[in-house]
Amino acid sequence: MKITCQREKFLTALQTVAAVVPTRSTKNILQNVKLEIGDNFATLMATDLEVGIRYEVSNIQVERPGVVILPVARFGAILRESADEMIRMNANDRSIVIQGEHSEFNLQVTDPAEFPPIAIFEETQYVELSARLFRELIHRTIFATDNESSRYALGGILIDIENDHIAAVATDGRRLAKMEGPVTATDGYVPSEGVTIVPSRAMQLIERTISDSENEVRIACHANDILVKSQYATIYARLLEGRFPKWRDVFPKYSDAVRMDLLIRPFYAAVRQAAIVTTEESRGINFTFGSGALVLTGQSADVGQSRIEIPIPYDGAEVTIKLDPRFVSDFLRVLDLDKTFNMTWKDGENAVLCSTDDGYAYVIMPLARDR
Repeated sequence: MKITCQREKFLTALQTVAAVVPTRSTKNILQNVKLEIGDNFATLMATDLEVGIRYEVSNIQVERPGVVILPVARFGAILRESADEMIRMNANDRSIVIQGEHSEFNLQVTDPAEFPPIAIFEETQYVELSARLFRELIHRTIFATDNESSRYALGGILIDIENDHIAAVATDGRRLAKMEGPVTATDGYVPSEGVTIVPSRAMQLIERTISDSENEVRIACHANDILVKSQYATIYARLLEGRFPKWRDVFPKYSDAVRMDLLIRPFYAAVRQAAIVTTEESRGINFTFGSGALVLTGQSADVGQSRIEIPIPYDGAEVTIKLDPRFVSDFLRVLDLDKTFNMTWKDGENAVLCSTDDGYAYVIMPLARDR
């Protein structure tokens, strides 16, 4: 194998796939990245056997095709420390030589045959959706996952596909985030009968590999794994096992609730200010909806008190709901601050529903109030 490439672009691609490389493994080969060069393509690959990625690298000048295993830590350090715009690589079965304008490194390499195969997207039945929507599906739900819970399934995002519709759902048992939108199914595509729960780390990788310039993403869900193909990347992930909450039942169906549109920017600012005095032991904020105003109050014995007031179009009976400001802020920070959102509540004891007009909904359970 012999190529010339742009150092920065190759480094960016390497850092993307290196996110999959395990820091520790009983199989040493997995702590490397595989580079495969053809006459008109260059693909970087990595896997930890649970998640795998194939990433296409552009701007490669190929003199001789081939395959090489790259020691990711040292090879990455060479690319980061170099100041050269272009680098040359020449590899055989035993070593790879990396040359810059004033530098040269010779690294020993492993036999490429030892590297496990990584799935190729060869599906004929799949769903297709806009890249921007898929990034939003991940961005607006992944923060609600729980990777430390004993409930294994809560460490991932549920992907629910029905006909021409997709929903991404995540929960940690105290709040639930759901984002949905349209998809286009190829002829004959039938969603897997099982529950599709994708590990959060795989979803983070998918979000990272989808660029703003891409148009469409393809998804194929199977009984035990998922394949996602974007313009430059193909990602494979084994699904999480376990029971996921019946998320549709979580959304409150109040007949006598208060529904109100609120400006995001001032509401978010008020939450951040009120939270300044909170601590881990006393983290709740009281949201008091009164005549023409929303008052946010926080208090902790060893810090002090806060009181923030913003005007709202409300003239009903006074209601106080105690919420975790972190959960509220997580919802608000993924929204356009110049828009509005809808907040629906019944009283201080039942769940609060926050939603937007683009398919996003978020349920927060209130905290117990001090009596």
